[in-house]
Amino acid sequence: MLKRSIPLHATLLALAICSAPEVIAADAFGDLYRPVAPVGTQQAQVVYYRAAAMGAQPGSANVYVDREFHTGLLPGGYSAFCVSPGTHTLGAYLNDAPQYRGKTTDVYSAELEGGQTYFLKASEGGVSTPQAVTRAQAEVDLTNMRQQIHALSRASSVQACNYLPASAPRKDYTLSSDVLFRFGKSSYGDISPEGRDAVRQLARQIKADNATLQHIEVIGHTDPIGSAAANQALGLQRAQTVRRVLIDAGLPGSSIQASSRGDSESLSSGCSGSRAEQIDCYAPDRRVVVRVKTQQ
Repeated sequence: MLKRSIPLHATLLALAICSAPEVIAADAFGDLYRPVAPVGTQQAQVVYYRAAAMGAQPGSANVYVDREFHTGLLPGGYSAFCVSPGTHTLGAYLNDAPQYRGKTTDVYSAELEGGQTYFLKASEGGVSTPQAVTRAQAEVDLTNMRQQIHALSRASSVQACNYLPASAPRKDYTLSSDVLFRFGKSSYGDISPEGRDAVRQLARQIKADNATLQHIEVIGHTDPIGSAAANQALGLQRAQTVRRVLIDAGLPGSSIQASSRGDSESLSSGCSGSRAEQIDCYAPDRRVVVRVKTQQ
């Protein structure tokens, strides 16, 4: 019974738009578009929109998902929704009554992958197949568009999106290991006076810049001179030393973690020659990165 009433509602709405657009406008649209967040692998997200272009035909373009009515897009309207990953049929049918072709015609079928967001643009001129659009282009089109809210979805495969939490903002501070330690050294007693001052100054800067501190990761990096195992250990020992100095300077130890990348994230290339020449060439690789994450 409910499903049979939806096409009638869409038809009456289209007639009302033609006769009194200023009345419909207040009720048909919701909030302005804002960039959608990502979803997990258990869902695929679709942003379906209809451009408010000159020459757009009057009336709503009825959107069907798996042959069931979802919404009626007016020019300048969009709908964001999720479905389970897999094959789905989608289409937007302008002036759909009384045939309601979206319930019986599968024009566009797509395999939607979990964790992905798809942007589809409704076509004009009687073409029901949507245009797949890149996110960059879609979000240009979606500027100043509003959410379509005048009709309730009756598409059983449509789900509310479970958005992933936004990642915490982070900032990296890089310290040269050559300032902190002599070549090959890493212990608390090995850190130079200049290096100790540099870490203390960094601690003061972190406290001043980050009132909502969440987590600090101290990451040791080395050059590729020596074995990978030795470099992994050296990077960790240097990170642990810097962590200790940061704690001495007043940062909370419970929020600071030490780790090592060893020589796996080199910044230098093409270094050759004598050992001294290689040590000089690889200097940018010998560093400690202090990665600060803050609460949003």
